[in-house]
This record gives sequence, C-alpha cells and structure tokens, in this order.
Amino acid sequence: MENLIKKYNIPGPRYTSYPTMPYWDTKNFTEATWQNSLKEVFKKTNSTKGICIYIHLPFCESLCTFCGCNKRITKNHAVETPYIEALLKEWNMYLNILCETTMISEIHLGGGSPSFFHPNNLKKLINGLLKNVKLADKIEFSFEGNPNNTSAAHLQTLYNLGFRRVSYGVQDYDPVVQKAIHRIQPFENVEKATTGAKAIGYESISHDLIYGLPFQKAESIVDTIEKTLSLKPDRISFYSYAHVPWLPGNGQRGFHDEDLPSATDKYHFYELGKKMLLENGYFEIGMDNFALENDPLYLAFKNKTLSRNFMGYTTTNEKLLLGLGVSSISDTGISYSQNIKNVDEYIKLVNENILPILKGHILTKEDVQIGKKINEIMCQGSTIWNKNNDFNASELAPIVVKLTQFEKDGLITFDNKYLSVTDTGKPFLRNICMAFDNRMIRDTKIGQIFSQTI
Repeated sequence: MENLIKKYNIPGPRYTSYPTMPYWDTKNFTEATWQNSLKEVFKKTNSTKGICIYIHLPFCESLCTFCGCNKRITKNHAVETPYIEALLKEWNMYLNILCETTMISEIHLGGGSPSFFHPNNLKKLINGLLKNVKLADKIEFSFEGNPNNTSAAHLQTLYNLGFRRVSYGVQDYDPVVQKAIHRIQPFENVEKATTGAKAIGYESISHDLIYGLPFQKAESIVDTIEKTLSLKPDRISFYSYAHVPWLPGNGQRGFHDEDLPSATDKYHFYELGKKMLLENGYFEIGMDNFALENDPLYLAFKNKTLSRNFMGYTTTNEKLLLGLGVSSISDTGISYSQNIKNVDEYIKLVNENILPILKGHILTKEDVQIGKKINEIMCQGSTIWNKNNDFNASELAPIVVKLTQFEKDGLITFDNKYLSVTDTGKPFLRNICMAFDNRMIRDTKIGQIFSQTI
C-alpha cells in the first residue's frame, strides 16, 4: 500500500461538482444565461420536488487555522442584522425572477458558524425565507453547529422551525492538536451539544472529524474515535485535512508543513479510524463518510439513490440548489454560479438590487455526461459506461491507459460497459475520477490548486 500512496498522492479535486471550479468556463458565462437556466429547471421541478436552499453564514468569533472556508472573524455581533436583511433581500430578488409560488424541500445553514448568530436572528431569517412559499411534503432542514456556542436556545428555536439535522465540527480532542489549529473544544462541550439535540428530538446528528492535522498521532485518532463512539452520532464525517495555505484569505497558518503527518501516516490514521467505526455499527458511505444502518444516508447508499453536490453527499438529489450569501454556490443541474466572497461588497450589491454573482459556468452535454459518471463513482463506487460511445477516439485512449493502470494496481475492475472500484481502490476515489476529467486533462493549469488526494 505504501507504494500506491507514493504513486497516487497527487493534487486532485474532491468532486463535489463537475467541472470543478478552477475549470469553469467563466468567459462564456452571463447572468442572463444563468437566469434562463434557473427558470427552466425551476419550472420543471418546483411543483414536484421543490428547491434546496444553502445559506452561507460566514461569521466566527475566532480563527480555526485548519479551516479553508470563506469566513469573517469578529466578536461584533452587530454584523448579524444587516447580513440577515441582505440575505432576505437576495431571496426576494430570486422570488421575483422565478415569478411563481416557490416550494422548498431543503434548507441548509453553513458557514462560518451559523451558531454565531443569536437564535432570534436565525428565527427572523428562516421565517423570512418561508414567508409566501410552500413546503414540500418531505423537508430536510439542517445546520452546522459549533459545539462551543450552540446553546439550548439555538437547538430549540431551529427545531421549532422544522430543523431535524445538526452537524457538529469536532475535528480532534487532543489538546496539542487543538492548540495548533486554534480550536480549543473540550469533550464536555460536544457532549452537551449532542445530548441536548437528542433530548429535543433531532433525528440525525453528525460529527465531523479530521485526520492529518498538525501533531496528530495514532493515539489521538483512537481517543477521538472512542469519545465520538460514546456519543453515538447518527453520521460521522472522517475527512482528510486539505492543506491549501496558498489560497487567498486562508486561515491555514500557525504551524509548519513539517508538523503535518506524512501521507503514509494519514492513510494509516484513516484505516485505523475506519476499522473502529466499522466495528461499532457504522457503514462506509462513498468517500469520508460513515452512517448507522437506520440513517437515511446509508439507506440512500444501499438503494443507490445517494448523490453528491456542493454541500457533500445528499439523500434527496434535488435538481435545483440555490445558494444565498457570500461565496454561496448555486447548481441547476445545467449551470453553476457563485456569489462574491466579500461581506461588505455582497451587502452593498444586494441593497442596490443587484444579484451578487461573481462567476459561473454553463454545462455542456459532455460536462453532464462526465459529471454523471464521476457522481456514480463517488457515490456508489461504480459506473456503467460504453467506451466506444461515451468518448471520441482522441479522448478514449488516455482514459483507457489510466484505467488499465488502476486495474493493474488493484484499484478497479473494468470492461467495455462497467467500472467498479475495489476495496483497495476506495482511498483513491479522487484519482479514479480524475481519469474522466476531460477539462482538467485539456487545460493543465500552472501552480497549486487542489489539496493532495491522500
């Protein structure tokens, strides 16, 4: 395995979309085209499935130095009201564009730290979103909570508004690791937030763990997993730390590269954690995710209805994901758009009744075709393909060369119609998907873009 790690530990996308953002065709994107695609998909799906809304709440009181998300660090909670007002204005702009009564099936609050906001302000936000809209028969409302500041009032307020899923960022319980990543978070805080959510009635509680953090050791992984198992969350995300310090505005500092575990150590950390989870009733879902047998995520995986979008794995597979707030991404299935990343600029544009779109991409037929294969590999570990019809001759040759090498290394089995990832190949899902990534193959960019695949 060590030879495979050395061979395949290269920079690569996590494939929450295809094409990945660095390869979007932004030059040929226009807001008018984006709006047309939005309205087209909305008319096809709104009355039957509804839409999914992702809301980015970027504020945090302190900087976690492992975090690559778009955030603004402040202890000034006066920022809450103008930002929420801007979110509701942006939402109303979209309601005016869509011109029909909108049905909502999902709401997800991400960040940043949604629990930075006062519960009453979150109530104002959700009530504003739900005003003059319909709710689907089956809804899924979820939020990301910081265990250090998610209060009983947060949990109860959001529960009363229809939220039934909460995800807590745990990362690691080792005090040395916590100090390095500037996330001091005692187990007692996580325990209180988790048991509080269960007592109120939340149906799915998730813990996010990270392996590959600075100063992390095998003992830390074992201790963190054991503490997590004692709380028995319904889902566990066990992510590989994505070290991307070159990205602008990134908070990944406060430690040196030599403080990070090697790729081989990271792999062993993952296998160690995975073994403990599988032995305690969890099932592996795609890449980095685990769930109990009765959780909808596992059921979707088992029934082959699992999908993946910009928020990660999803059980609902809605065609229309609308992103609100700074840096949020929207996905219609045939187009993407991303909002601007600066809070002040975002508020200014929305107050001027201008959609705060930074860039976007209109998917081609080839994009949709390849995206479907990548999604199937990421979600089910297999895909049906016809190498003679799905790709032209010039594209097919390098794909077959790569797949043949993967097969030789025991990562996949494939023939003219079917590709399946082996157990050995599961840690290399990103590498396998890269074989189909025509935009990356055709447009080799210079410089660091992605984190390492291991």
